[in-house]
Amino acid sequence: MAIKSTIYKVDLQVSDLDRNYYQQHSLTIAKHPSETDERVMVRLIGFAMYANEALIFGKGLSDDEEPDLWQKDLTGAIELWMDVGLPTERDIRKAAGRAKQVVVILYGGRIAEMWWTANSKALLKTNNLTVINLPDTKELSNIAERGLNISCTIQDGQIMVGHDGGTLDITPDILKAPSTY
Repeated sequence: MAIKSTIYKVDLQVSDLDRNYYQQHSLTIAKHPSETDERVMVRLIGFAMYANEALIFGKGLSDDEEPDLWQKDLTGAIELWMDVGLPTERDIRKAAGRAKQVVVILYGGRIAEMWWTANSKALLKTNNLTVINLPDTKELSNIAERGLNISCTIQDGQIMVGHDGGTLDITPDILKAPSTY
């Protein structure tokens, strides 16, 4: 018998002072059986960083043809494709051909740094790609619960994550920003 996904219900308050975006989101996140709490929470932080009404969670680990998060316009064209973790260069190039903007969010400390070192030369050529490394995400797994109230305040590129037990500060490291045309 196959192991089923674990469902997380999250009330997320996003206050993004950098984008002037302030919104409450009630989210349902399916945690794949092979996924860690840390990865689920990194997906949630990715949502907060790019939050808007059209951004949704994709099948991610369950389907190679869908990202972890994506946003489509009214015609079905993919505006944003977001992968969390260490995707292959081939998968990133494929996504870059399908979406207007591609975001890869790395985490995992030294492993993420090694991945970037190995892939950066080829990926720097991809104009519509953003690569962000989130250091110190281990603490996020400690706050993961199936019912979660969380607030993310984003200001000057810094993320303050508020939860029932306190706050965490995350400083994203932008390794590659999209090229201007």
